[in-house]
Amino acid sequence: MFSFDKASSEIREILDKPIRELGLKLEGSLLEKFVQRLYRELDRKGLKKFRPPCYLTDEWGCPSGEPVIGIPFYLADRKLSLLEKELNDLEDSRQIMMYLRHEAGHAINYAYGLYKTPEWKQLFGPYRRQYRDDYRPIAFSRSFVRHMEGWYAQKHPDEDFAETFAVWLTPGSKWREKYKGWPAMEKLLYVDRVAKQFGRVDPVRPRGRKDITVDDMEITVQQFYEALLSQQPSPGDLSLDAELQDIFKSPHHRTNAVRPAAELLRENRKPLVDKLTYWTGVQRPLARKLVESIESRARELNLLANVKREREYLTEVTVYATALAMNYIIRGKFVQR
Repeated sequence: MFSFDKASSEIREILDKPIRELGLKLEGSLLEKFVQRLYRELDRKGLKKFRPPCYLTDEWGCPSGEPVIGIPFYLADRKLSLLEKELNDLEDSRQIMMYLRHEAGHAINYAYGLYKTPEWKQLFGPYRRQYRDDYRPIAFSRSFVRHMEGWYAQKHPDEDFAETFAVWLTPGSKWREKYKGWPAMEKLLYVDRVAKQFGRVDPVRPRGRKDITVDDMEITVQQFYEALLSQQPSPGDLSLDAELQDIFKSPHHRTNAVRPAAELLRENRKPLVDKLTYWTGVQRPLARKLVESIESRARELNLLANVKREREYLTEVTVYATALAMNYIIRGKFVQR
C-alpha cells in the first residue's frame, strides 16, 4: 500500500502544493504531441473542420453535451505521472490515444448534434437513458465494438457511439474485416457515412463549456489523491489462502531458484489489471484492488515462486482472478459465502 510519508523526495515536494499553483499547461507538455496526433488522424479520415479543444482537468471525459475533451492533469507533469503510476497505473502511449479517440467520439457527437437525430437513436438508443456505473455487460456480444477495456460500449448509448467512432478512427483497425457479419457493422458504416457527410462542414457547436480545469483546483495534490483513494471500491473480505497456496506450492526439494511470489505479482500488476479489466468488464479500480489483495496475501503467507515456473504462475493467477471477477459480474461478489 502506498504511503505518502514514504514517497520519494521529488514527489513529497509537490504533495502540499495546490494543483492550481503547479503551473500545469497542456501546451508544451508531453501531452501536446498526443493531441496533435489525434488531430492528424481526424484530418486523414476526412474530418477537416472538427478539432475538439482539449484541456487539463481531474479525469478523462467530455462534460455532458459539450464538445471538449478533458485530460487528466497528472499526464502533463513528470512528477505527477510518477505519483499516479504508484497509485493507479499510469496510462501508456497506446492507452492515451485510445482514450483520446474515445473522447473525440463524444465530442463529435455533441459538436454536430448527432444524438438528436432519429437514425442515431435507432442505432444506439436514447441519449437520455440513465447512466449506470454497475452495468452488467453481455460478454462477447456482436452488437457492440471492442475498443476500451471491458465491454464499455454496452454501458450507455453515448458510450456505444464513442467506442464505435474510436474503432473507426484508429489507424490500422481494419474494422471492415474485423466486424464483418456483426450487427455492430451497421453502426460503423453509420459513422463512416456521417464522417463523409460532415467532413467539410463546420460544427454546430465548435467550442463547448469546460467543467473544472486545473486553474480551478484549489486542493493540494495529496488532498486530491486521498479523496480519490477513499472513493475507490473495496473487493471486500476475501478468503484467498487455499487457492494461493495451491498455485504457489512449496517445492518438494530445496532450491535456490525461488523468490517471493508477491514480488512476481508486483512486477506484473499492471498487465494483470489491464487484461482482467479488458476481458471481464470489472471496473479498473476494483480490478486493481483485487490484484493488490492477491499480492498482499501472497506476501503475508510468505509464498515463494520458482523462477523457472513464473509463466505458469502468472497464467494460473490470471485465470484465478478472472474467475473471481466473473463471479463479481454475475453475482455482485467475488466470493460467495
